[in-house]
Amino acid sequence: MAEYENPEIPEGINVSPTHPLKDFALLVGGISALILLAVLALSLLAGQLARHVPFAQERALASSLGRWLPDAPAKPLHQQRQQYLQQLAERLAKAMELPPEMTLTVHYSPADTVNALATLGGHIVVFQGLIDTLPSENALAMVMAHEIAHIRHRHPIVATGRGFAVVLALSSLAGIGDGAMQQWLTGVGMLPILSFSRNQEEEADADALQAMLRSYGHVGDAAAFFEHISRQEPMLQTPALFNTHPGHEERIKRIRDFAQRHSPQAAPAPVPLPDFMKAE
Repeated sequence: MAEYENPEIPEGINVSPTHPLKDFALLVGGISALILLAVLALSLLAGQLARHVPFAQERALASSLGRWLPDAPAKPLHQQRQQYLQQLAERLAKAMELPPEMTLTVHYSPADTVNALATLGGHIVVFQGLIDTLPSENALAMVMAHEIAHIRHRHPIVATGRGFAVVLALSSLAGIGDGAMQQWLTGVGMLPILSFSRNQEEEADADALQAMLRSYGHVGDAAAFFEHISRQEPMLQTPALFNTHPGHEERIKRIRDFAQRHSPQAAPAPVPLPDFMKAE
């Protein structure tokens, strides 16, 4: 007859050796990673779909959100500057073979912001602060052609589509109401999302250089803006691997390489900016 034994069960046999908070953290981390991947995939898909939105509909969307664009200039001098910028943009658009339906609207701002930006519906904003840093019309044309290239490649609507998808997904997960979404759509969140990727910036630079070459026969002063910004920035910069935009030194080198390959040795002098474009 078999002997019967009743061994003592070790204490804590049903207790996990790891802390429950650790298991919870791993679970939350895994779910968060899946959500992040899903939102990223949704963002990329939305950007690709947004690229196919007809430009007329993009302009209609821009007009409904246009309150963050500068007001029409009231001063005659500012009107003259805006007219000059509009004519320069249209001249560059022809050199870039912009489709006829892609109409451009240039907005002049007297603010001292050193910037220009392309937004939805073919709207371009140029600030006086930018103009004051530029030595010639050629340098201004490079910046404006860069912004026109963003419009030509539909970068603003792609950025908007991606931003909308991310906000929609996160608001659904967080239970944010329609009021917050409406606030984002009417301008609070529009400008921050209209930042472009590294590849989009490089694509716009390449198109702008070609436009300058066709318009002026050379690319003199094309690097002037980036050289100015490079001189103003501190020595410590973000490594290129972690920067969404190409570094200024990298862009300057690319422009100079292009100039060596395409510009004639005896290139004419850059076209000076009209006196009325200079700061008052």
